[in-house]
Amino acid sequence: MVWTLILKSLYFFLPAYIANMAPVLFKWVPFLNKSIHTRLLGKNKTWRGLIIAPLMGMLIFWLQKIAFTAGFTQFALIDYAGFSILLGFLLGLGAIVGDLVESYYKRKAGIRPGEKWIPFDQLDFVIGGILFSFFAYVPKAEVVLVLVVVSPLLHIAVNHIGYWLGINKSKF
Repeated sequence: MVWTLILKSLYFFLPAYIANMAPVLFKWVPFLNKSIHTRLLGKNKTWRGLIIAPLMGMLIFWLQKIAFTAGFTQFALIDYAGFSILLGFLLGLGAIVGDLVESYYKRKAGIRPGEKWIPFDQLDFVIGGILFSFFAYVPKAEVVLVLVVVSPLLHIAVNHIGYWLGINKSKF
């Protein structure tokens, strides 16, 4: 039962996870590679990332919706047929806005871009994604708890993999 809740929660939040990784995965794309505001957010927060993250959230949610209507329902926390891709957009937008807010406060605290700020580096996108999802769907408290506890661990694991593959400069 606990493992089922964890898997369903992670599957629900998949649009936000992919959206959070999208700026790194799409850094090769040559358009909109301009900092949003270097002084307030750092040079690594670009318009490209702000645009691509919610689009990826929508795409992943759309794929989940297609899978759900085709009968893949075992990991579904929600009835995907009953939701528009707006929920995926909100999860993606929330993830990237959460990251931007964290970057702003990181700069205010005098922490340089790329420098660790634990646990905020691991929770920023989770809190943003959850809060923005509230405009279309409010997950149960246990789902939020799972996401807040498990997501930082996944974030660290994914960053380690990125480091080993040469994508990231640090392990987390």
